[in-house]
Amino acid sequence: MAVRRILVLGGTGFIGTRIVRLLGASTDYRVMVPTRRIERAKHLLVSPVVSVVLADIHDDGVLSALVAQADVVINLVGILHSRPARRGQPYGPDFEAQHVLLPRRVVAACVQHGVGRYLHMSALGADAHGPSMYQRSKAAGEVEANAGAQSGLQTVIFRPSVVFGEGDRFLNLFAGLQKRFPVLPLGSAEARFQPVYVGDVAQAFKRAIDQQALAGKTFELGGPRVYSLRELVRLAGWMVGRNRPILPLPSSAALLQAWLLEHLPGKLMSRDNVASMRVDNVLGAPISAELQLTPTALEDAAPLYLAPRNEQRQFDLFRSKAGR
Repeated sequence: MAVRRILVLGGTGFIGTRIVRLLGASTDYRVMVPTRRIERAKHLLVSPVVSVVLADIHDDGVLSALVAQADVVINLVGILHSRPARRGQPYGPDFEAQHVLLPRRVVAACVQHGVGRYLHMSALGADAHGPSMYQRSKAAGEVEANAGAQSGLQTVIFRPSVVFGEGDRFLNLFAGLQKRFPVLPLGSAEARFQPVYVGDVAQAFKRAIDQQALAGKTFELGGPRVYSLRELVRLAGWMVGRNRPILPLPSSAALLQAWLLEHLPGKLMSRDNVASMRVDNVLGAPISAELQLTPTALEDAAPLYLAPRNEQRQFDLFRSKAGR
């Protein structure tokens, strides 16, 4: 098989790092990761097939030059928070820039330079009529991702539920809060999720690079179990030995809590996040057999990075997910 040149946008982030490392372990690929800050990508420079370039992908000329060097483009760029929407608009300007306009520009560059395949990160719950700006912007991004089909661009879209793994901002957040506070007030405690392991997401993207049969399809990604938010918080607390009492908040108090958190450094939560949780974040059907994935249980993987280190268990998990 010819070496494939892979451009990974958003490759320095939590999910991107796992995908780049997986691709970097194979001599079948040459992986390029653009970043505006080289220091954020130093952890990727462990493979001779991975290169990091200083670049601003929001500059059309720069983006075009990067795409021109690729056979496959992976777009993982996404944000959780945005400024409010202007009157009459379905989502805020930050969601528009990252989730809608960037895919439009990436697809246009792919078509211009004859790139064969585009892999797009969306989100479970993406819906043009969803209750949150995030969900509506993700749905609009999928429309842009598919816009190159008539020009021969093969697009594969992934819709993961919340993604967990070492370095995540989900279970680690709840674990950290329970280390600091004796009681945890929790909005949307009964919201339902189907968390998916970051290693499984990476495997799905890798398989979509070369498997022709996956072109033109959208895949939902989730784990083997559905949990309420309350259950996930309890699990995170148990795994770090800090299983604190949970105080469920009514919807009005949850919105007030989110409003307060919007104005704190780090912006842990927003009212738009609360709106997203009005819809269950669960798969409509089991993961497609075409992806050949066996979803990793949260209870198997999360203790390896939340609980005290067990290097042998970590190695065993990574080896099993790599098929060795």
